[in-house]
Amino acid sequence: MADAEYVNIWMRPERPARGPKPVYSRAQITEAAIRIADAEGLEAATMRRIAAEIGAGAMSLYRYVPSRDDLVELMADRVMGEIDVTGMPSGDWRADLTRYADGLRAMWLRHPWIATVQRSLPSFGPHQLLLIERLMGVLDAFVSIDENLGLVAILAGYVEGTVREEISAAEEVRRSGLSEAEWMARSSPYIDQVVKSGDYPIFTKIVIEARQPHLSRDDQFRHGLQRVLDCVAAALAGA
Repeated sequence: MADAEYVNIWMRPERPARGPKPVYSRAQITEAAIRIADAEGLEAATMRRIAAEIGAGAMSLYRYVPSRDDLVELMADRVMGEIDVTGMPSGDWRADLTRYADGLRAMWLRHPWIATVQRSLPSFGPHQLLLIERLMGVLDAFVSIDENLGLVAILAGYVEGTVREEISAAEEVRRSGLSEAEWMARSSPYIDQVVKSGDYPIFTKIVIEARQPHLSRDDQFRHGLQRVLDCVAAALAGA
């Protein structure tokens, strides 16, 4: 049952109708929260910490942002606005989707805390709405809206899955105190033993023949992205 008292953050006016003139803005609070989360993780971005960052009283911030959930919504929408969709659709769907995918990955790598934010029930802030309009406008002329939703979900799922793994691997390497090359080298004796056993022929092919695992993170991402876009092309051809 819906909460009768709940008001979506995007429906709340920036300035209350009554009371003293606001000293701060949601944008200031959101930017401070993002700076803290980027440096120390999402959990560090508390109202008390944000208040100290901007020189305000912790309780006074609730006049601007009523709850923690509202703050996270503002933060997530703000960083989604970093994905440049200006000029989309351009008429070249593959270039547009590549640009979006690159922008989404770059945003996640700048703000790794976004991986901990559950976006399955989005509140559709202004940046997200603009992104939907521009991104889904790329394929709108070619497929039905349901097919469009499915293809965009496949693309976003590829990007998010890849970058989650990238962020997780970077964190494991950081905790180990080793470089990524040193991390891989540490596993080499065991991998050599597995290959020499002859018991795992597919894994052996991956180690000896596969090119992809030896590419840089950027090149691995681009390789997989082109395969995803090939699937989109096949779907458009059959539409």
